[in-house]
Amino acid sequence: MQPGSSLPSPEPFVSADEAARFLSVKRRYLLELARRGIRGAYPLGTGAQRRIWVFRLSELAGAVAGRTPIHSAPTCAILHPGSPR
Repeated sequence: MQPGSSLPSPEPFVSADEAARFLSVKRRYLLELARRGIRGAYPLGTGAQRRIWVFRLSELAGAVAGRTPIHSAPTCAILHPGSPR
């Protein structure tokens, strides 16, 4: 906290490498969890295919401790045969 400030400074974001080390998992596995919606993972950028992810360690720890790491199940698309016209 800075002198004269009543608000604590926000928790910094960390890279996928640091977050994976914190959880003792492989970076690739952590990124898969991020794509599925684990709490504490935040995408940067606007690309649909490739994103840079940043993480808050306290939120990741809470997700693991709560045993509910995924916000919601991935949605499934239903494909119907034939032309849409």
